Amino acid sequence: MRNLLKLAASATALTLAAASAQAAGETVCLITKTDTNPFFVKMKEGATAKAEELGMTLKAFAGKVDGDHETQVQAIETCILDGAKGILLTASDTSSIVPAVKQARDAGVLVIALDTPLSPIDSADATFATDNYKAGLLIGQWAKAKMGDAAADAKIATLDLNVSQPTVDVLRNQGFLDGFGVDLADPNVIGDETDARLVGSDVTDGNEEGGRRAMENLLAKDSSINVVHTINEPAAAGAYEALKSIGRENDVLIVSVDGGCPGVQNVEAGVIGATSQQYPLLMASLGVEAVKKWAEEGVKPENTPGKDFYDTGVALITDQPVDGVESLSVAEGLDLCWG
Repeated sequence: MRNLLKLAASATALTLAAASAQAAGETVCLITKTDTNPFFVKMKEGATAKAEELGMTLKAFAGKVDGDHETQVQAIETCILDGAKGILLTASDTSSIVPAVKQARDAGVLVIALDTPLSPIDSADATFATDNYKAGLLIGQWAKAKMGDAAADAKIATLDLNVSQPTVDVLRNQGFLDGFGVDLADPNVIGDETDARLVGSDVTDGNEEGGRRAMENLLAKDSSINVVHTINEPAAAGAYEALKSIGRENDVLIVSVDGGCPGVQNVEAGVIGATSQQYPLLMASLGVEAVKKWAEEGVKPENTPGKDFYDTGVALITDQPVDGVESLSVAEGLDLCWG
C-alpha cells in the first residue's frame, strides 16, 4: 500500500509539474484602448512583469485612439489564432465587442475585462476593476460637501468619454451625479436627468485636448459653470486650461477619477479638487495570475462577495477632507500612484 501511495504521489507531482510547465509556455494577451494613456501604460507594465515572473508569454495590443473598436476586434481574432490561453481586455465599445469576445470564449480562451465592464458584464468570464460607480460617488459626495449650501444652486458640467457611453463612462458619471444629490433617470444612460443644476455634458476621448474642447463648448452654453466632473485626469487638465484662458481657474471645482501621479500632482497644485484613485497594475497582474490558474487547473476567477466583479479597490485623494467622506492625503496618494 505504501508503495502504491508513493507511486500515486509521484504521479500527482508529475502531473502538476507538467501542468505548471504547460502554463509557463502559455500565451496571455493584453488588449487596451490605447498604448499612450498612462493608465494603460501602467497596466501593460503590470502584465509584463507578472508574465515574466510566471514564465508566460505576453502579447500586447492597443487601439490607435480611445474608441478604436475595430483594432480591438482584430486583436482578439489574432489572439485566438495564436492559441492564447487568456485575453485581458479593456474594451473601447463595451457592447459591440461582445460577439468577438464570445468567439474567443467558444474557442476556450479565458476573457477577463480589466477596468471597463462589458455590457452585459457577464459577457466576459470575469471583470477585474475599480468599483467605478463608487469612484464617481466619492467625488460627487466630496464636491457636494465642499460646496456646502452653494451646492443647491450649482452649475454642473460633466466631461465624459465618448458618444458610445462605455460602461466605465456611465458608471463614473452616474456615480458622481448620485453623490452630488442629482436624481438619476435611467442609471444606465448619461444625459437623461432633468435636474436644473445640470448645464450639460460633452465628450473628451479621455485626453487633454478633448477636455479643453469640451469645456470650451460647455462654457459657451453657460459661462457660470462652477462644478466639473471629468472622466479622467487628462480631461481634467484640459478643462482647467480652458478655464484658465478666461480667468476662471480658481472659482470652478474640478473632480476626476484615476489617481495617476500627474493627476495626484494636479490635486496638490489645486488644478483638481479631489480624485478617486484606482490601481491598474494590480488589475493586470491579477489578470495574468488568473490566466495561469485557468491554464493549469481550468478554474475561473471568482467575484468579490456581494458584487458582480472582482473589486481591485478605490480611494479618494484630496488635501481638503470633508466630514463623512473618507479620504487619503495627497502625500499618501503619491505613494500609491502610477504613471
